[in-house]
Amino acid sequence: MIGDELLRHCLAKPGAWQDEPWEGDVVAKVGKKIFAFLGTGEAVGVKCGPNRDVADEWLDRYPEDASASAYIGRHGWNTLRLGGAIPDDEILEAVDASYEAIVATLPRKDRPA
Repeated sequence: MIGDELLRHCLAKPGAWQDEPWEGDVVAKVGKKIFAFLGTGEAVGVKCGPNRDVADEWLDRYPEDASASAYIGRHGWNTLRLGGAIPDDEILEAVDASYEAIVATLPRKDRPA
């Protein structure tokens, strides 16, 4: 999977939109919240669980291709390398789960229909 394909997958979600809050770092948002950090397209940062313990399952399964995200890793965010050992369908499922987790934190009036 390449970054452009993953970005298209992200933007196909209801209410999703692309932003570049830091020069050269593309993110996908729903409402005003990020659900996927796409950066330069070599990896994706997603919320892999409600806490570090749950998110660490990814690190155990894919030690070469998954790592805790800098600064926000303690909140269950991981960086998953594209094109490595993690199957594309698992990356897509992780993005979908991240989207759902972030939508659930939005006020009801701001959630996509």
